[in-house]
Amino acid sequence: MRRKTKHRTGLPRIEGIGIKVHDAWIGFICISCNTLNLFSTGNTLLDPTKAYNTGNWKCNKCNYLHNKDSPLPFKEWPVEYTDPSSIKCQRFWQAFFRIATENKDSYWKQCNACGRILLSNAFSRHTGWGPLEKQMECRSCKGAINAYLNPRRTKQQLYESSIKRRIGDLLLEGENKNIDINDLFRRFNGKCFKTGVKLNKNNRSSWAIDHVLPSSCLYPLTKENAALLSREANNNKRNQWPSNFYTNNELIKLASLTGADLDLLSSKNQIVNPNIDVNRCVTRYLKVREHSNLQKRIKELKKLLEDFKLIDNLSLKNKKLLGYVR
Repeated sequence: MRRKTKHRTGLPRIEGIGIKVHDAWIGFICISCNTLNLFSTGNTLLDPTKAYNTGNWKCNKCNYLHNKDSPLPFKEWPVEYTDPSSIKCQRFWQAFFRIATENKDSYWKQCNACGRILLSNAFSRHTGWGPLEKQMECRSCKGAINAYLNPRRTKQQLYESSIKRRIGDLLLEGENKNIDINDLFRRFNGKCFKTGVKLNKNNRSSWAIDHVLPSSCLYPLTKENAALLSREANNNKRNQWPSNFYTNNELIKLASLTGADLDLLSSKNQIVNPNIDVNRCVTRYLKVREHSNLQKRIKELKKLLEDFKLIDNLSLKNKKLLGYVR
Protein backbone atom coordinates (compact mmCIF):
# COMPACT_ATOMS: atom_id res chain seq x y z
CA MET A 1 0.00 0.00 0.00
CA ARG A 2 1.38 3.40 -0.96
CA ARG A 3 2.04 5.66 1.99
CA LYS A 4 0.00 8.84 2.28
CA THR A 5 1.76 11.82 0.78
CA LYS A 6 2.32 14.99 2.75
CA HIS A 7 2.31 18.48 1.32
CA ARG A 8 5.86 19.70 1.88
CA THR A 9 6.62 21.53 -1.34
CA GLY A 10 6.70 25.03 0.13
CA LEU A 11 4.18 26.16 -2.51
CA PRO A 12 0.43 26.60 -1.94
CA ARG A 13 -1.82 24.24 -3.90
CA ILE A 14 -4.36 25.87 -6.16
CA GLU A 15 -7.94 25.72 -4.93
CA GLY A 16 -10.39 23.98 -7.23
CA ILE A 17 -7.93 21.49 -8.74
CA GLY A 18 -8.00 19.04 -5.83
CA ILE A 19 -8.25 15.42 -6.90
CA LYS A 20 -8.58 16.57 -10.52
CA VAL A 21 -4.85 17.23 -10.55
CA HIS A 22 -4.32 13.81 -12.13
CA ASP A 23 -6.92 14.30 -14.88
CA ALA A 24 -5.97 13.93 -18.52
CA TRP A 25 -6.70 16.78 -20.92
CA ILE A 26 -7.17 16.86 -24.69
CA GLY A 27 -5.47 19.69 -26.53
CA PHE A 28 -6.19 20.49 -30.19
CA ILE A 29 -5.65 23.40 -32.55
CA CYS A 30 -8.83 24.50 -34.31
CA ILE A 31 -8.42 23.85 -38.03
CA SER A 32 -10.61 26.85 -38.80
CA CYS A 33 -9.10 29.64 -36.66
CA ASN A 34 -5.90 28.08 -35.20
CA THR A 35 -7.05 28.53 -31.59
CA LEU A 36 -5.71 26.12 -28.96
CA ASN A 37 -8.59 24.31 -27.26
CA LEU A 38 -8.34 22.24 -24.07
CA PHE A 39 -10.84 20.02 -22.31
CA SER A 40 -10.56 17.41 -19.57
CA THR A 41 -11.29 13.72 -20.11
CA GLY A 42 -11.08 13.06 -16.37
CA ASN A 43 -9.55 9.77 -15.36
CA THR A 44 -10.00 8.27 -18.83
CA LEU A 45 -7.87 8.16 -21.95
CA LEU A 46 -9.85 8.18 -25.17
CA ASP A 47 -9.73 5.43 -27.76
CA PRO A 48 -8.62 6.97 -31.11
CA THR A 49 -11.17 5.02 -33.15
CA LYS A 50 -14.02 5.93 -30.81
CA ALA A 51 -12.89 9.55 -30.79
CA TYR A 52 -13.05 9.59 -34.58
CA ASN A 53 -16.48 7.97 -34.70
CA THR A 54 -18.14 9.96 -31.89
CA GLY A 55 -15.98 13.06 -31.32
CA ASN A 56 -17.70 16.42 -31.62
CA TRP A 57 -15.09 18.93 -30.48
CA LYS A 58 -16.26 22.55 -30.69
CA CYS A 59 -13.78 25.42 -30.91
CA ASN A 60 -14.20 27.81 -28.01
CA LYS A 61 -13.53 30.81 -30.26
CA CYS A 62 -15.20 30.24 -33.63
CA ASN A 63 -17.58 27.33 -32.72
CA TYR A 64 -16.33 25.20 -35.60
CA LEU A 65 -17.25 21.55 -34.95
CA HIS A 66 -14.43 19.08 -35.32
CA ASN A 67 -16.08 15.79 -36.28
CA LYS A 68 -15.94 13.32 -39.11
CA ASP A 69 -19.07 14.80 -40.73
CA SER A 70 -17.75 18.38 -40.94
CA PRO A 71 -16.42 19.68 -44.26
CA LEU A 72 -12.84 20.86 -44.02
CA PRO A 73 -12.59 24.70 -43.95
CA PHE A 74 -9.52 24.94 -46.18
CA LYS A 75 -10.70 27.21 -49.00
CA GLU A 76 -7.70 26.57 -51.22
CA TRP A 77 -8.25 22.79 -51.15
CA PRO A 78 -10.25 21.04 -53.91
CA VAL A 79 -13.76 19.91 -52.99
CA GLU A 80 -12.74 16.26 -53.32
CA TYR A 81 -10.50 16.80 -50.27
CA THR A 82 -12.88 18.87 -48.14
CA ASP A 83 -16.09 16.91 -48.75
CA PRO A 84 -16.72 14.78 -45.60
CA SER A 85 -18.04 11.93 -47.75
CA SER A 86 -14.68 11.59 -49.54
CA ILE A 87 -12.05 9.10 -48.41
CA LYS A 88 -9.48 11.93 -48.39
CA CYS A 89 -11.47 13.95 -45.87
CA GLN A 90 -12.20 10.86 -43.77
CA ARG A 91 -8.51 10.01 -43.59
CA PHE A 92 -7.78 13.59 -42.48
CA TRP A 93 -10.26 13.29 -39.59
CA GLN A 94 -8.98 9.86 -38.59
CA ALA A 95 -5.46 11.27 -38.27
CA PHE A 96 -6.72 14.43 -36.52
CA PHE A 97 -8.32 12.45 -33.68
CA ARG A 98 -5.51 9.91 -33.55
CA ILE A 99 -2.86 12.63 -33.08
CA ALA A 100 -4.67 13.95 -30.00
CA THR A 101 -5.41 10.58 -28.37
CA GLU A 102 -3.06 7.83 -29.55
CA ASN A 103 -0.68 7.76 -26.56
CA LYS A 104 -0.04 9.34 -23.16
CA ASP A 105 2.39 11.87 -24.57
CA SER A 106 -0.40 13.22 -26.79
CA TYR A 107 -2.38 14.36 -23.74
CA TRP A 108 -2.12 17.44 -21.56
CA LYS A 109 -2.16 17.84 -17.78
CA GLN A 110 -2.73 20.64 -15.26
CA CYS A 111 0.05 21.58 -12.86
CA ASN A 112 -0.98 21.67 -9.23
CA ALA A 113 1.51 24.47 -8.44
CA CYS A 114 1.38 27.01 -11.29
CA GLY A 115 -2.03 26.00 -12.67
CA ARG A 116 -0.92 25.84 -16.30
CA ILE A 117 -2.24 23.11 -18.57
CA LEU A 118 0.79 21.68 -20.34
CA LEU A 119 1.71 18.78 -22.58
CA SER A 120 2.16 15.52 -20.69
CA ASN A 121 5.92 15.48 -21.28
CA ALA A 122 6.24 18.65 -19.17
CA PHE A 123 5.71 16.38 -16.14
CA SER A 124 8.02 13.70 -14.76
CA ARG A 125 6.74 10.17 -14.40
CA HIS A 126 5.13 8.82 -11.25
CA THR A 127 3.82 5.27 -11.50
CA GLY A 128 0.21 4.84 -10.37
CA TRP A 129 -0.74 8.52 -10.34
CA GLY A 130 -3.73 8.97 -12.65
CA PRO A 131 -4.17 7.76 -16.22
CA LEU A 132 -1.05 9.61 -17.37
CA GLU A 133 1.09 8.43 -14.42
CA LYS A 134 2.70 11.83 -14.00
CA GLN A 135 3.68 13.94 -11.01
CA MET A 136 1.36 16.68 -9.78
CA GLU A 137 3.78 19.53 -10.49
CA CYS A 138 5.31 20.34 -13.87
CA ARG A 139 9.07 20.02 -14.23
CA SER A 140 9.52 23.81 -14.01
CA CYS A 141 7.73 23.98 -10.66
CA LYS A 142 9.49 20.79 -9.55
CA GLY A 143 12.82 22.50 -10.09
CA ALA A 144 11.77 25.34 -7.78
CA ILE A 145 10.36 22.86 -5.24
CA ASN A 146 13.54 20.78 -5.17
CA ALA A 147 15.56 23.93 -4.56
CA TYR A 148 13.32 24.51 -1.53
CA LEU A 149 13.22 20.92 -0.26
CA ASN A 150 16.77 19.68 -0.69
CA PRO A 151 18.32 21.94 1.97
CA ARG A 152 15.56 20.85 4.38
CA ARG A 153 16.16 17.13 4.11
CA THR A 154 17.54 15.46 7.21
CA LYS A 155 21.05 14.07 7.35
CA GLN A 156 19.58 10.57 7.43
CA GLN A 157 17.49 11.20 4.30
CA LEU A 158 20.49 12.60 2.46
CA TYR A 159 22.60 9.65 3.57
CA GLU A 160 20.04 7.05 2.47
CA SER A 161 19.52 8.62 -0.94
CA SER A 162 23.22 8.91 -1.72
CA ILE A 163 24.76 5.84 -0.13
CA LYS A 164 24.16 3.45 -3.02
CA ARG A 165 25.45 5.92 -5.53
CA ARG A 166 28.53 6.63 -3.44
CA ILE A 167 29.30 2.93 -3.06
CA GLY A 168 28.61 2.39 -6.74
CA ASP A 169 31.02 5.18 -7.67
CA LEU A 170 33.71 3.60 -5.47
CA LEU A 171 33.12 0.13 -6.89
CA LEU A 172 33.39 1.48 -10.43
CA GLU A 173 36.54 3.55 -10.04
CA GLY A 174 38.45 1.20 -12.32
CA GLU A 175 35.60 0.79 -14.82
CA ASN A 176 34.85 4.46 -15.63
CA LYS A 177 36.24 5.88 -18.87
CA ASN A 178 37.55 9.36 -19.57
CA ILE A 179 34.90 11.45 -21.31
CA ASP A 180 35.99 13.68 -24.18
CA ILE A 181 34.30 16.95 -23.16
CA ASN A 182 34.61 18.52 -26.61
CA ASP A 183 32.98 15.45 -28.17
CA LEU A 184 30.24 15.49 -25.49
CA PHE A 185 29.36 19.12 -26.21
CA ARG A 186 29.44 18.48 -29.94
CA ARG A 187 27.08 15.50 -29.75
CA PHE A 188 24.62 17.36 -27.52
CA ASN A 189 24.95 20.60 -29.50
CA GLY A 190 26.22 22.39 -26.40
CA LYS A 191 22.80 22.21 -24.75
CA CYS A 192 21.31 20.57 -21.69
CA PHE A 193 19.67 17.42 -23.04
CA LYS A 194 16.69 17.77 -20.68
CA THR A 195 15.91 21.49 -20.85
CA GLY A 196 17.54 22.62 -24.09
CA VAL A 197 19.36 25.43 -22.27
CA LYS A 198 22.62 26.51 -23.94
CA LEU A 199 25.61 25.66 -21.75
CA ASN A 200 29.01 27.34 -21.45
CA LYS A 201 31.70 24.67 -21.64
CA ASN A 202 34.12 26.91 -19.77
CA ASN A 203 31.72 27.41 -16.83
CA ARG A 204 32.16 23.97 -15.26
CA SER A 205 29.83 24.74 -12.34
CA SER A 206 26.87 25.21 -14.71
CA TRP A 207 26.83 21.73 -16.28
CA ALA A 208 27.29 18.08 -15.36
CA ILE A 209 27.83 14.71 -17.00
CA ASP A 210 24.86 12.50 -16.24
CA HIS A 211 25.28 8.78 -15.60
CA VAL A 212 22.29 7.89 -17.80
CA LEU A 213 22.18 4.42 -16.25
CA PRO A 214 23.06 5.14 -12.59
CA SER A 215 26.28 4.08 -10.93
CA SER A 216 24.20 2.76 -8.03
CA CYS A 217 23.17 -0.04 -10.41
CA LEU A 218 26.85 -0.57 -11.26
CA TYR A 219 26.94 1.11 -14.67
CA PRO A 220 30.28 2.84 -15.30
CA LEU A 221 30.61 6.23 -16.93
CA THR A 222 31.30 5.67 -20.62
CA LYS A 223 30.55 7.50 -23.86
CA GLU A 224 27.41 5.37 -24.24
CA ASN A 225 26.31 6.19 -20.69
CA ALA A 226 26.98 9.92 -20.59
CA ALA A 227 24.55 12.79 -21.21
CA LEU A 228 25.13 16.52 -20.98
CA LEU A 229 22.82 18.19 -18.44
CA SER A 230 22.64 21.54 -16.73
CA ARG A 231 23.61 21.38 -13.07
CA GLU A 232 19.96 21.90 -12.07
CA ALA A 233 18.66 19.15 -14.34
CA ASN A 234 21.34 16.77 -13.09
CA ASN A 235 20.36 17.52 -9.49
CA ASN A 236 16.73 16.78 -10.35
CA LYS A 237 17.62 13.46 -11.95
CA ARG A 238 20.00 12.47 -9.15
CA ASN A 239 19.95 8.67 -8.97
CA GLN A 240 16.81 7.96 -10.99
CA TRP A 241 16.52 5.21 -13.58
CA PRO A 242 16.40 6.87 -17.05
CA SER A 243 12.77 5.94 -17.85
CA ASN A 244 11.66 7.62 -14.62
CA PHE A 245 13.24 10.93 -15.64
CA TYR A 246 13.33 11.09 -19.43
CA THR A 247 10.25 10.95 -21.70
CA ASN A 248 9.88 8.26 -24.36
CA ASN A 249 10.93 10.62 -27.13
CA GLU A 250 13.93 11.75 -25.07
CA LEU A 251 14.96 8.13 -24.49
CA ILE A 252 14.84 7.43 -28.24
CA LYS A 253 16.91 10.52 -29.00
CA LEU A 254 19.33 9.72 -26.17
CA ALA A 255 19.93 6.21 -27.49
CA SER A 256 20.57 7.66 -30.94
CA LEU A 257 23.07 10.24 -29.63
CA THR A 258 25.01 7.87 -27.37
CA GLY A 259 24.61 4.43 -28.95
CA ALA A 260 23.03 3.11 -25.72
CA ASP A 261 20.61 0.18 -25.62
CA LEU A 262 17.10 1.69 -25.96
CA ASP A 263 15.45 -1.44 -24.59
CA LEU A 264 17.50 -1.09 -21.41
CA LEU A 265 16.96 2.68 -21.12
CA SER A 266 13.18 2.28 -21.45
CA SER A 267 12.85 -0.51 -18.89
CA LYS A 268 10.27 0.33 -16.23
CA ASN A 269 12.35 -1.31 -13.52
CA GLN A 270 15.96 -0.85 -12.47
CA ILE A 271 18.27 -3.52 -13.86
CA VAL A 272 21.64 -4.14 -12.24
CA ASN A 273 24.49 -4.20 -14.73
CA PRO A 274 24.74 -7.91 -15.71
CA ASN A 275 28.19 -7.44 -17.24
CA ILE A 276 30.00 -6.00 -14.24
CA ASP A 277 32.79 -8.03 -12.65
CA VAL A 278 31.57 -7.96 -9.06
CA ASN A 279 34.67 -9.67 -7.65
CA ARG A 280 37.03 -7.17 -9.25
CA CYS A 281 34.88 -4.32 -7.89
CA VAL A 282 34.92 -5.80 -4.39
CA THR A 283 38.70 -6.23 -4.47
CA ARG A 284 39.15 -2.57 -5.43
CA TYR A 285 36.61 -1.41 -2.87
CA LEU A 286 38.38 -3.15 0.00
CA LYS A 287 41.72 -1.51 -0.79
CA VAL A 288 41.09 1.20 1.77
CA ARG A 289 43.28 3.78 3.44
CA GLU A 290 44.67 2.79 6.83
CA HIS A 291 42.62 5.32 8.78
CA SER A 292 39.25 4.75 7.07
CA ASN A 293 36.39 3.00 8.86
CA LEU A 294 36.77 -0.50 7.42
CA GLN A 295 33.86 -1.98 9.35
CA LYS A 296 31.52 0.72 8.04
CA ARG A 297 32.66 0.18 4.46
CA ILE A 298 32.11 -3.57 4.71
CA LYS A 299 28.61 -3.05 6.14
CA GLU A 300 27.66 -0.67 3.32
CA LEU A 301 29.14 -2.98 0.70
CA LYS A 302 27.23 -6.01 1.97
CA LYS A 303 23.96 -4.07 1.99
CA LEU A 304 24.42 -3.15 -1.67
CA LEU A 305 25.31 -6.73 -2.62
CA GLU A 306 22.26 -8.04 -0.75
CA ASP A 307 19.87 -5.39 -2.11
CA PHE A 308 20.91 -6.21 -5.68
CA LYS A 309 21.10 -9.97 -5.07
CA LEU A 310 24.75 -10.13 -6.15
CA ILE A 311 26.02 -12.52 -3.49
CA ASP A 312 25.85 -15.49 -5.86
CA ASN A 313 28.15 -13.58 -8.24
CA LEU A 314 30.95 -13.56 -5.67
CA SER A 315 33.79 -15.99 -5.74
CA LEU A 316 34.07 -18.46 -2.87
CA LYS A 317 37.06 -16.49 -1.64
CA ASN A 318 35.08 -13.24 -1.45
CA LYS A 319 32.07 -15.00 0.09
CA LYS A 320 34.34 -16.20 2.89
CA LEU A 321 35.99 -12.79 3.16
CA LEU A 322 32.63 -11.08 3.70
CA GLY A 323 31.29 -13.76 6.02
CA TYR A 324 28.67 -15.29 3.76
CA VAL A 325 30.17 -18.77 4.07
CA ARG A 326 32.35 -20.38 6.74
